[in-house]
Amino acid sequence: MKHMLRNFALAALLAAAPMTAAQAQTPIGVSYQPSLYWALPFHYATVKGWWKDVDLAPAFTTFPAGAPQIAAAPSKSWDVGGTGSVPAVLGAVRFNILTIGITNDESKTNAMMVRGDKFDAIKANPASLKGQRLLLTTNSTVDYAARKCLVKMGLAANDMQFVNLGQAQIITALTSNNGDIAGVWAPNTYTLEDRAGAKYLCSGADAGAIVPGALVVRADFAKERPDDVAKFLAVFLRGWSWAKANPEEARKLALDFYKQGGLEVTSRAMDQEFALRPTFGLDEQLKIMSRANGASTVDGWFSEIGQFITGVGTIPSNPDAKNYITDEFMKRVAADPKLRAFATEFDKK
Repeated sequence: MKHMLRNFALAALLAAAPMTAAQAQTPIGVSYQPSLYWALPFHYATVKGWWKDVDLAPAFTTFPAGAPQIAAAPSKSWDVGGTGSVPAVLGAVRFNILTIGITNDESKTNAMMVRGDKFDAIKANPASLKGQRLLLTTNSTVDYAARKCLVKMGLAANDMQFVNLGQAQIITALTSNNGDIAGVWAPNTYTLEDRAGAKYLCSGADAGAIVPGALVVRADFAKERPDDVAKFLAVFLRGWSWAKANPEEARKLALDFYKQGGLEVTSRAMDQEFALRPTFGLDEQLKIMSRANGASTVDGWFSEIGQFITGVGTIPSNPDAKNYITDEFMKRVAADPKLRAFATEFDKK
């Protein structure tokens, strides 16, 4: 009987061991938008098991666009994540959201596109856009880029009729001949090229608009768990570090990630994603966020975006970038030898 009890106790102990290990990982809510390039580091980290390496257990929450993502912050359904720069500024004003890093530069992949059969005429005479419908997602990065494009083409930012639709609805509209002109972000740009023969009329980069993506955190969470915020950043940075060192596998996993989010893109389109969207390693992040000589590069980018949101009446005034953009957590990564090594392991390979 004693032998049986001893065996039973040993079996119970062994069975409990994995549970104890799992409990050692700290839960963290991570929000993002599916099938988007800048969210790839989250996927890479999950596939490679990197979250466990920093003792984090992510619970993922996805949103179709940045506005509803930010609006969910007060419910504490997420703690950290990535989003567009326009929603990040809105979140700063309305919900005390902090921007703690840059996901990527998506200036070239937020664009106005025109159906193939309408493109030549509009390209030759941009003034013909006046009064026409522009299908886009308002309060988003492509809203910002599109208005900059209109000004670049000699039009007023409100010369077109802005029709607020989700990105999936926009694709449906153009592919079914219920719209001619759209504001979309990649990879939806590639989908419209393939399905509607659409062509790029103007991107944010064409109009001189820098469109960064933002790594964000709820301010209350940042105050309560600063070390976990730094760990989150280290995981994200490691993702881009690894992808640059392993481009072939990175693209393969990216195609899988997009498919999981309900979007199948071609290998050609994925090559464009990697080619058109610059990303930033730890030292690059620290450089563009540094205020050693005054306002940082990132401050300038977001101040422009805040000016746009104020101009369209979404917020009453342009917030001071110093009040919601902070490099504190990037500096924590840099100052911790283990986190720095983890985040930058593949940088020189």
